[in-house]
Amino acid sequence: MRENTVKTIWKQGGAVINGWLGIPSSVAAENMAQAGWDSLTCDLQHGLVDYQAAVPMLQAISTTGTTPMARVPWNEPGIIMKLLDAGCYGIICPMINSRAECEALVGAMRYAPKGFRSFGPTRAMWYAGGDYATQANDNLLAIAMIETRKAMDNLDDILSTPGLDGIYVGPSDLALSLGGVPKLDQTDPPIVDAIRRIVAAAKKHGVHAGIHCGTTAYARQAIAWGFQLVTIAADNALLANAARTAVTEMKGAPVTPGSAGPY
Repeated sequence: MRENTVKTIWKQGGAVINGWLGIPSSVAAENMAQAGWDSLTCDLQHGLVDYQAAVPMLQAISTTGTTPMARVPWNEPGIIMKLLDAGCYGIICPMINSRAECEALVGAMRYAPKGFRSFGPTRAMWYAGGDYATQANDNLLAIAMIETRKAMDNLDDILSTPGLDGIYVGPSDLALSLGGVPKLDQTDPPIVDAIRRIVAAAKKHGVHAGIHCGTTAYARQAIAWGFQLVTIAADNALLANAARTAVTEMKGAPVTPGSAGPY
């Protein structure tokens, strides 16, 4: 089976540099993939991407060694299985608030007897190789988003779910749930404390922790805290900030990056 470089980096003790795709375009995805990200995540939750757009985006990513992943709209087995069949090597699932919800995510990603994933890996076998059926259970990543007060209350139960590979902090929703301001790169002490509590708990349970960041500086800080996957902004934010910088520099106005939206 084709290598899952995210798992390889984790086994080596490194941190994964993840890119984020919210533009529904295979050309934009190909452009991002050429930048050398360790992994790229197609965002089907808050981006403008649907399944029909995601498939050619995954095809574009597969022209490189970048590992393809997706964030699904919700914890629903149909879309999880469909994106795995399309060739995703990891699924990030939003709003996991309990052990039962985490078990449902893991179950949708594993073939029997470890789960209830239905067999039909159409494009996945073209991408991954003919031994996909026997290797998929051990190579695909189930990643649960921790982004609410309820998830924090159930953190140990969620993290002890068999088959869970990683968790992913959504800073904006986490802040909202804890009474803070929804934004990336959180600096408010109560939110930062919660984020650091999450990564510490993940380490205790042997689960890899990821987080969405707005800047490379914050991503480096997150790695120092113990995060093993960091996302920096998104394709649309990177494009908007680069375009704004070029225009404002030419017009002599001060540059104000970071206002391109939540990702």
